[in-house]
Amino acid sequence: MKIVQNKKKSKKNNVVSKNAPSLDFRGKLSYLFKLKNNNNSKINSNSKKNGKHPLFKQKLEFGQRAADFIAYWGGSWHFIISLILILIIWMILNTCIVIFKWDPYPFILMNLFLSCLAALQAPIILMSQNRQTERDRLDAKYDYIVNRKAEREIQAVQKDLEEIKRILKRVDKGGKRWW
Repeated sequence: MKIVQNKKKSKKNNVVSKNAPSLDFRGKLSYLFKLKNNNNSKINSNSKKNGKHPLFKQKLEFGQRAADFIAYWGGSWHFIISLILILIIWMILNTCIVIFKWDPYPFILMNLFLSCLAALQAPIILMSQNRQTERDRLDAKYDYIVNRKAEREIQAVQKDLEEIKRILKRVDKGGKRWW
C-alpha cells in the first residue's frame, strides 16, 4: 500500500474520510476492504477476523515453509524441465565418455537417486496438501455460515416485501391512493 500524500478533502462526489490518507488505487481498495471488515459483526467464535482466520495468521514453522516450497517447486514446469535436462545429461555423459563411467548403461545409480527423490518428495508434498486441505475446509465452513446468514436476511426482506404488498392492496381496495 503506497501512500501518495495525506489530504483531508471533501467534494460533492469524492468524499474522503478525515482519517483516510490519499492513496493510490490499490491502497484505496485495501482501505475500503479494511473498513468493510471492521464494520462487519462477528458471525461466531470461529469466524474470520478482519478477513483472516487465526489458522491463517499463525507463523509457519521451518518444516511447514519448506514443505510449501518443495510442493511449489516440485509441481512446477521449471522442476520438470530441469530434471529432464539433468537426466539427459547424465545419460549422455555415461554412454559417451569412454574413460570414466560412474554409472554405466542400466543407470542403477540414477535410478537410486530418482527413487530417493520420489520417496522424500511425495510425503513432503502430502504434508503441504494436508495443510491446504485444512485451510479449504475452514474456508468452506466460513462460506457456509455466511451463506446461511445471507439466506436468513433475504427471507426477512422477502417477508417485509410481502407485508408491503398486502398493505398496498388494502390501500388500493379502500379507494384511497396514497401517492
